Amino acid sequence: MSKPAFRPKDYLLNGGLIFIHLGCLLVVWAGASWTAVGLCALMYAVRMFSITAFYHRYFAHRTYKTSRPFQFIMAIAGATCLQNGPLWWSAHHRHHHRHSDKEEDLHSPITNSLYWAHMGWILSKQFNKYDPDTVRDLSKYPELRWLQRWNIIPGVLTGIGLFILGEILASTSPELGVNGLQALTWGFFISTTLLYHATFTINSLMHRIGRHRFDTDDESRNSLILALITFGEGWHNNHHRYHASERQGFYWWEIDLSHYGLVLLKWLGLVWDLKKPPQRIYDEAAGIRERRNTPGRIRQSVDRAAKEPSYAITSSQHVSDADEMTEEKELMEEV
Repeated sequence: MSKPAFRPKDYLLNGGLIFIHLGCLLVVWAGASWTAVGLCALMYAVRMFSITAFYHRYFAHRTYKTSRPFQFIMAIAGATCLQNGPLWWSAHHRHHHRHSDKEEDLHSPITNSLYWAHMGWILSKQFNKYDPDTVRDLSKYPELRWLQRWNIIPGVLTGIGLFILGEILASTSPELGVNGLQALTWGFFISTTLLYHATFTINSLMHRIGRHRFDTDDESRNSLILALITFGEGWHNNHHRYHASERQGFYWWEIDLSHYGLVLLKWLGLVWDLKKPPQRIYDEAAGIRERRNTPGRIRQSVDRAAKEPSYAITSSQHVSDADEMTEEKELMEEV
């Protein structure tokens, strides 16, 4: 593992992140109710869908199409997650895919520490800015540039709105046992903290643990548990093999809640042209599975695992240069 270079802290961002976490302590005074817990779950679900289906699968990878008005609505929804604006988010994510687990990767737990991959990189001034050339397809929209500049506004308004909602419910439906402070604490502070660490685990844990279905040239992994928590993002090795696909659970048994939500939006006519993995990707997976299940390969894997305990978690094989160039071309075509 390489030793990280000096990275000055962004004290303003650090303060904001600490503020969100400390806000969870308000539960000591606010208490809890089933209504508040339900509100926390609802806000987590809505915003997890926003960051995964909108920021990630649309803005970063352009895996489906939508209208310009709904594009802006999706950007606002993603900004309520308080993970910066759509241009910054997409630019850094595209950079990650081009250099996944290489020295240039911004948040690889392979070339840096697990903490750095999880959240350390976000707190550094080194990555405050982004390369506008990476997101030319997005920055041509003035409304997205405006939102990037004022990306904190949707999140702040979300917190204020939850407090007001709690006060209204306390006045009109006191039997629910919720008030403004409780709604703010559970619906905003606690749900945002949970949202942060759930999404951050994709950068950290999903390059360390799980199954490596495709022989990609990085350490991306698949995990059902993380897929459930992050609405499908846990099928991370699938995604790194073919990031032009809207769905990350490539098979029917791979639960992908963000995909299901986007299918619903497609039925409503709000999005369309949802891209799927081509047949060659499924053929590749079948070929790899067949090779790995041959008696000789199984015996070899068992012997190596016995000698190298870390092999079961960290082993991977490199794709050919041709496959690497194909995948890069697929992303550039979407941009």
